Amino acid sequence: MSRKAFQRLTLDDRRRSLMEATLTCVARDGLQGATVRRITEEAGVTLGLVRHYFGSKDELIRSAYAYLIGQLTSQASESSKQSEGAPEVQLALFLRANMTRPNLSERNVSLWATFIGRVRSDSTFAEIHREGYREFLTVLETLIEPVLAAHGLPHGAAACKRHAIALNGLIDGLWMEGSLNSGLYSQAMLPDLVIEASERLLALPPGVLSQAPTPLEEQRLTSCAMPE
Repeated sequence: MSRKAFQRLTLDDRRRSLMEATLTCVARDGLQGATVRRITEEAGVTLGLVRHYFGSKDELIRSAYAYLIGQLTSQASESSKQSEGAPEVQLALFLRANMTRPNLSERNVSLWATFIGRVRSDSTFAEIHREGYREFLTVLETLIEPVLAAHGLPHGAAACKRHAIALNGLIDGLWMEGSLNSGLYSQAMLPDLVIEASERLLALPPGVLSQAPTPLEEQRLTSCAMPE
């Protein structure tokens, strides 16, 4: 399914409702247990709407996977766009968003693990995975480039891509283990941890990203700046 097709899906409330219901059922009942009947009952719609909008359960499942991946990226991106501050602030907000709710959750990582098993056996799932990965890297590259430039570090396309791949690996690892919440450490340490590790990966001076406001601080600063 192409990115344009996925974007069209997100504009339709009933399609979105079916995809969200599908994710709820997959998280609760697994791929086999997420029957069309259970999904439509969860969404509060008729069985005919699945055939009308998606044609089959398989296509609905694929669309739900694309929707999940797109949501994870867009939620973190929206966090960075909430700030009109320095590039360091926007990058820090994006990194923190991946280590806090709603992105950081056992449900999300369980769904990701369930779907990722289909990537090697289903070419459509593989394409959705590649496209989601490319989109996440593009967002990272866009956020990284001005930060590197501001600190006199190499910031060409090749350098930014390599940094984005490395940061993505860092984010994925912390996100997966942190979401599972195994009890080995507190989830509360993850936002600061991803910031500190990112500074080292990007060869930035210590504190450049960690001194950026947290989302709550940024919200308070924005509120204070608004005219009466």
